[in-house]
Amino acid sequence: MFKNKSASRAARLTAIAVSVAALGAGVPAVASATPVTVIPGLPPVEVPELPKVPNLPTPPSPETKQKPKPKPSPKSTTPDKPAVPAMPNVKSETGYVALASDRTHQVYWWKDGKFIKQMPTSMGTNDHPTANGVYHTKEKYRDMYMDSSTYGVPVDSPEGYRTYVEYATRMSWDGIFIHAAPWSVAQQGVSNASHGCLNVSTENGKWVFDNVGRGTPIVVQGTVGGKYTGD
Repeated sequence: MFKNKSASRAARLTAIAVSVAALGAGVPAVASATPVTVIPGLPPVEVPELPKVPNLPTPPSPETKQKPKPKPSPKSTTPDKPAVPAMPNVKSETGYVALASDRTHQVYWWKDGKFIKQMPTSMGTNDHPTANGVYHTKEKYRDMYMDSSTYGVPVDSPEGYRTYVEYATRMSWDGIFIHAAPWSVAQQGVSNASHGCLNVSTENGKWVFDNVGRGTPIVVQGTVGGKYTGD
């Protein structure tokens, strides 16, 4: 009977050892040495080295979606508009003040100290420059003939002329006017093409004729001409 109990106990221990070995087959190895299982009453049982689990591929990290870079704004090809210059410090009986700048080929207008209007102009060429200085508006002509003989140049000479003009406002007694000159619109705001007058478009010539009273100062600056001293 004792023998049967011993045999039965040995069988159970052997079954336990086999179960432990079977269980270890599914667990990754944690040491390089061969593990040994000791069961009381039985000789040590070597558990065979378990195969290493191959390295599993690392799952790719989710790609971070980058926001599209904003497209650079196209550079403007439109030239910057020159800033309005300061109003000339001159006395005005009408509230209007004008500045004719040869640098920009523009006439700037102020009324009671407030800038109100800008118009392209074409002044006297280098051969017939408009003198720099302070002019004052005088008489007006709805239309008239401009004649070079009035300042000593015969009409039939190479430099002579007799031209019909509209909306002419006199600036000086020696023949300088601001007047409509539709024939020089392409030069107005760009270059000088007159015999000394301030050429402007028909629309702008009419505006001066209709709005600007006698005695309004018109300051001419930046030409190659001399100094205007008359009035």
